[in-house]
Amino acid sequence: MSETFVPLKNDLLLRAARGEETERAPVWVMRQAGRYLPEFRAVRANHEFFEICRTPDLACEITLQPVRRYKGILDAAIIFSDILVIPQAMGMEVLMNPGPSFPDPLNVPEDVGKLKKVVDVNVELGYLFEAITKVRKELNGEVPLIGFCGAPWTLFSYMIEGGGTKTFQKCKTWLFKYPEESKALLMRIADVCVDLLVGQIKAGAQLVQVFDSWAGELSPHDFATFSLPSLRHISAGVRSRLATENVSAVPMTLFAKGANQSLATLADAGYDVLGLDWCIDAAEARRIVGNRVALQGNLDPNVLYGGREAVQREVKRMAASFKRDGSAKGWIANLGHGITPGVDPEDMRFFLECVHKYSAKTSF
Repeated sequence: MSETFVPLKNDLLLRAARGEETERAPVWVMRQAGRYLPEFRAVRANHEFFEICRTPDLACEITLQPVRRYKGILDAAIIFSDILVIPQAMGMEVLMNPGPSFPDPLNVPEDVGKLKKVVDVNVELGYLFEAITKVRKELNGEVPLIGFCGAPWTLFSYMIEGGGTKTFQKCKTWLFKYPEESKALLMRIADVCVDLLVGQIKAGAQLVQVFDSWAGELSPHDFATFSLPSLRHISAGVRSRLATENVSAVPMTLFAKGANQSLATLADAGYDVLGLDWCIDAAEARRIVGNRVALQGNLDPNVLYGGREAVQREVKRMAASFKRDGSAKGWIANLGHGITPGVDPEDMRFFLECVHKYSAKTSF
């Protein structure tokens, strides 16, 4: 790493990711820099979505907004970007209007020939690395900075469907009709994921997360056949590259939403932390994975619409399920998916405060 950064003042996230006991659970939320914040909407009113991603000053500002608003009670920043920068780097056009749209998706395996044969992430995604370094400096050690990428299966889905989907018809047609071509494309995407995560770590990310948002759309067999090998490839590839380049390793989190039937296998996929959605009890997840990994999650994001009493009740219940022998050990508190746009920022604050209270060792 060419940059020198100040030491961390709050290392709860990194300690928990290593499976250590902490005085309370560190807490952050997916999509914490986003549309529920009026300060985000003010920036977004004047700038196109991917313009923000590609402009380090703007990405830095938005990344820091929740850290400023929830100063002292939010335990991490996550770089403002999007999982679809990888398809863009591979040569595909992606628009945001308002959801993601691919004007020219991959319809048949021959269309893969339209992708760039070689992807230089330093050229294509250098803006993201610049933003990470800028944010890391601006944070001045206040909290750790998280980098991320989308998982190959999730990216593959978007690239073939041409956007979001409820049926997954086109991308699953590929899996079943063109299995070998699908595996090859998934691994090609995985190689870019490795390059992107290594670049983020070298730029200053202190933990990285892989988002497999559509993992639950695959049967356990198909998840093991198509998604899991690429996820293993990413974890092994990142660790190998960092060792080869003499760069210190950072914790890696895998969030495979909906893949709860595959938790035992995921615990051996090479990640330090597994993110959980709200459809599995934390105590059951811990029973399945043992002490092999730390856990992250897993409050239903819609609880934040239920009022203060509901938030307090559900956070207390979540903490009781995650805590071991009365204390937080190897647990990063989070929602079970991203925070949604209609949440009152003050209800988010109350959620963070409740995590502090009910995850602390002295609480019961």
